[in-house]
This record gives sequence, structure tokens and C-alpha cells, in this order.
Amino acid sequence: MPAIHRGHVYHIGGSPLVLSAADALVDLPDGALAVDDDGIIVWCGEWPDRPDHLADATVVDHGDAYILPGFVDTHMHFPQVYCADSYGGGQLLEWLDNCIFPSESLLADPGFAAHAAVEWCDRMITAGTTTGLIFGSQFPVAQDLLFQTAHDRGLRIVAGRTIHTVGPDSARALITSEDAAIELVREEIERWHPLDDAERRNALQFVAIVPRFSLAVTPRTLAALGEVYDEYRDRGVYFTSHLNENARPGTGEVDSVKAAYGVETYLDTYDGRFLPGSKTGGKSLLGRRSVMAHSVHCQDRELARMAETGTSIAHCPVSQQFLGSGTMPWKRTVAAGVNVAIGSDYSAGDEWFVPRLLNACFKVHISEAGDAGLSLHPAELLFTGTLAGARALDLEDRIGNFDVGKEADFVVLEPHRWDMYQHTLEHAVTPADPVMARDAHLFGVLMLAREPALTKTYVRGRRLATAAAA
Repeated sequence: MPAIHRGHVYHIGGSPLVLSAADALVDLPDGALAVDDDGIIVWCGEWPDRPDHLADATVVDHGDAYILPGFVDTHMHFPQVYCADSYGGGQLLEWLDNCIFPSESLLADPGFAAHAAVEWCDRMITAGTTTGLIFGSQFPVAQDLLFQTAHDRGLRIVAGRTIHTVGPDSARALITSEDAAIELVREEIERWHPLDDAERRNALQFVAIVPRFSLAVTPRTLAALGEVYDEYRDRGVYFTSHLNENARPGTGEVDSVKAAYGVETYLDTYDGRFLPGSKTGGKSLLGRRSVMAHSVHCQDRELARMAETGTSIAHCPVSQQFLGSGTMPWKRTVAAGVNVAIGSDYSAGDEWFVPRLLNACFKVHISEAGDAGLSLHPAELLFTGTLAGARALDLEDRIGNFDVGKEADFVVLEPHRWDMYQHTLEHAVTPADPVMARDAHLFGVLMLAREPALTKTYVRGRRLATAAAA
């Protein structure tokens, strides 16, 4: 028996680019989302227009609540679950040495890792993050616990052990030999990734190949990872890493990578051109299931190459502010044709809740200097937090909006759960123009939202529960 969820429905319909999101915005103030027993969307429209064949459907009336597609976070760090707002005494590289590497080393303890996996999945559910692309732990026991917990709780994740084959003393516990790193990647793929086409169509957990960044590995490691990725690429395995995050002159990440490898661009190291002079040394790791986090300081040719290969960017405005990494140039990046999805970068970013990330995204880009600044349309923000993430993860045929035939990943925001939210939305001045009124209301729904208002999270039509509520 189908279930009809009634409420104020918003989503970005079809398959637009971000610049067309406003034209694709679906706003159903008295909306209905019909979901069958398999968690598939069978109809979405205005409540009075529901078709006759749904007359006997079970009705779940959410009242004045907002029903939005489940949020997609394309950059997260599982072993940093307890690291938010860690004080490192500097920018990215100092923060890694002083805070992150020692904290991530704690997950070698199976008991600690089990607690962290439960906490991680609870936070995703509470924040309405129905899909996450996750840098995992270096320790197989912790990775097994993450995948198993996500499976048991019904969360959709893409995760992979964070690979270190070189690094400072502070990362010693995280480093493996190059041969061991490749063996562990293969074992994780074979254990947790759905390698069969039929299994993949129904799976909720997937594996990514995840070198932390180019400074954490060597040319030999990159060459070996390229061979592994080439072997599994057609079976849906993912790739993600960091790119052009911090450009402090001389000692920042970007200059350090280029100096260590002797390459012309940072992206070259992931594109198989990691030998001095950007000569080819192996297979490319770029493609339509590849996501590069940050990409704040990209050269034009790097953006062009990402667009050419279908590689997406995980844009992390909160963490970029926290680490002083600068601002990803929105106009230039989008104009290059690169898909940009939102990322929390938890724990460098200290927000789990995707609407808070979108709030920061709006503020950051309206503040870009000169002609680079722009006021993002609320539909573009909604797109960035939902459909763009589905596209980045090559899951757009399954999730990201409420098109018929997709899986019903959605969240429910109840404004009465937080008085300021409800009262502001109720009493805000409404523009006379109906389109402007629609857009202004969605803007408020996204920008004002806080986690207390998010009361229900669904994946494939099934409501998820935290460990305490289960």
C-alpha cells in the first residue's frame, strides 16, 4: 500500500544545471509525495490533484512542515567525529599535525571506533544527511564498524579508508607501507562494495578510493591506486581527495604539493601526471564518480580538466573559513562547467546541518570582491545541497529530487519545533510578486533552519532512527 506524505514540498525537478535551478524549482504549498512499499516515488504533486489510484493510500500528514529531498554531503571525515573546533595554532598543515592526526589515531581501539561509528550515524540522521561521501578511518576495524552501522541504520554512504603511505611523525600510527595500502584498499572494495550490477542498483553502501591528499602518498602509491581504480571503475567504485585547499605562499598545501612532485598543477597528481614536469606516470583518477574537495585555488586549466572528465567539486565554505583557506570562486568555477556540491568537511567545518552550510555558502559568495560577488538564488542553494550532490556521486538516477521513479530520500522540517523559525516565516513581509514571494519564502526556509526543526529523516521511504530512539 503506498504512503502519501503531505506537507509543503520543495525540490528541484528534472536534471538542470545550477544556473537553471530557479526554472526547475517545484513549490507545492499543499503538496503530496507518494511512496510505494519499495520506497520508490510513484507520484508528487498538489494534494487536491492526487490521482484516483492513490485514493486508498496511507496518509502521513506532516501539517505545516516542509518536505525536502534528503541532504547530500560530499565531504566528511569519519575519524574526526570528535574533532570539531580543535585549536591547532595555525592553518591547515599545523592543524593536521597538532589535532587531526593524533585524534584519528584513536580509532585503532575497536571499542572507541564502535562508539564513534554509532555517534557518526546518529549525527547524520539528526542532521538529515541521507547520503554522505566520507573519508574513512585508516584502521580496517573502524571501517568495518562504519559500514556495518550505516547498513544497520539504513544510511546511504560512500566511504573509503583514508590512505597514508608517507607523512610526519604525528601521523605515524596512520601510515602503512605502499603494498599494504593497496592490499587494504582491495580488501575494502571486495568486502563492502557491491560489485555486481544488480546488487549496485539496490545497495546503500559503496566504497571510494581515498588518499588523504597528494602529500600523504607518493608517485608509486598514486600509480598503484590508478591501477586499482582502473580495474574497478566500471563497477561503480569512487575516488575522492583534497585539491587546492590552502595556498599560503611557500609553505601552504598547494605550493608544497607542486614542489614535492615537481608538477605544473596540483590536479596533475590525480590525473596520472604526477612525475616531474607533469609527465604521465600512471592512470587518471578523475571521472564522473570522482569528487575533489575544496578546489579553492584552481587554475583555469584545472577547472577545464575537471569539467572535461565530469569530476565534481565538494564546496566547503564553513571549513574554508575555519582554516583561513580562502573562497572558492563560484562564478568562475560554475562558468567552467564543473558541478559544485556542498560539503561540510566535518570536522574542519563545525556544522553538520546542510542548511547551515548553504547559509554560509550564500554569505561567502555575496561577499566575494568586485564582479566575482553574487547573490545565489535560493533554488541554486537547494540544488547545491541535494541534486548537485546526487550528480557528484553518480546517483542522480536514484536520488536528489522527487521525480517519479526515484528512491524516496527526504527530510521533514517542522517550524513549530523552534519558535524563532516558525514566527519569522509566519510574519515576514511577503513580496507582491508571486515568484518573488515563492523565492523569498524558500530562502527563509533554508537560511533560518536549525537542527531542532528537522524531525524526520527518510531513506528509500523508511524513517531512520538514532540509536537512542531505535
